Amino acid sequence: MNDLLRSFGRALTSALHPRMLWMTFVPFAAATVVWGVILWFFWQTLTGVARTWLDSWSFTTTLYGLFNWLGFSSLHAVIAPFLVIALAIPLIVVSVLLLIATLSMPAVIRHLSQRQFANLEMRRGGTWYGSLAHSLFTTLICLVLLVVTLPLWLVPPFFALIPPLLWGWLTYRVMTYDALALHASADERRALIRRYRLPLLLIGVASGLLGSLPTLLWASSVWLIVLFPVVTAVTIWIYAFILVFSALWFGYYCLRALQRMRAEEQGARTTATPY
Repeated sequence: MNDLLRSFGRALTSALHPRMLWMTFVPFAAATVVWGVILWFFWQTLTGVARTWLDSWSFTTTLYGLFNWLGFSSLHAVIAPFLVIALAIPLIVVSVLLLIATLSMPAVIRHLSQRQFANLEMRRGGTWYGSLAHSLFTTLICLVLLVVTLPLWLVPPFFALIPPLLWGWLTYRVMTYDALALHASADERRALIRRYRLPLLLIGVASGLLGSLPTLLWASSVWLIVLFPVVTAVTIWIYAFILVFSALWFGYYCLRALQRMRAEEQGARTTATPY
C-alpha cells in the first residue's frame, strides 16, 4: 500500500511538469481532430439514427409523456443527441488511451528513466509494434466485454461497478506492458505482472474512476449539448491528462517493483554462491 501511495504522489507531481503537460497535448490534438471531423460530418446522421431507434421503443413514448407531465417537453429534442454523446464517450476514451500508449507512454518512461531510474538496466523486452498489437487486442476484448455486459449497466449496483472494472482492466493491461517494455525482459514482465497483479489492477480501477470524472461534465446538464464542440474538446484534454497521470503512476510503480525484484534476485544469487 505504501508503494501505491508513494507512486501516486510522485506521479501527481510529475504530471504537472511542463514536459508531461506537453505529452497531454499530442494525443489531445490528434483525438480532437479525428473526433471533431467524425462528429462534424456525421452528427445529423447519427442523431437521426438515434432518434429513429428511440421512437421505435414504447418505453420512449412513456418517457416523453413523463417529460410532458413534468413540464419538460423541451427535453424531447436533446435525448437523441445525448444518447449519441453517451455512446461516443467510451470510444473517445479508448482512442485517447491508445494514443497515449503509442505516442506518449514511451516519452513518459524515458522521462522517468532519466530522472528516477537512471541506474535501472534496460533489457528491452517489448517493442512499439508489440505495444500496438497488445493494445489493440486488449481493447478488442474490452469492447466485447462492454457489449456483453451492457444490459447489466441498467441494474444496480452493476452500473456503478462494471465500467470502472472494465476501464481499470483495460488500463492495467495496456499501461503495464508499456511501462515495462523498455526496462524489463519479456520473462521479467510476465513474472512481475503475476506477482503484482492485484496492486496493478487497483491502479487501473482507480484510473478508471478518475477517467469517469469528465463524464460528469455531460451528466451535470443536458443543456451542455449546445456547447458540444467546446465541452468535447475540454473533455478530451481532461481524459488525456488523467491518462498521462495514469501512465506516470504505472511507470513509477512498475519500475520500482522491477528494481526491487532484481535486487531480490541478486541477493538470492549472492546468498547461494559458495565461498
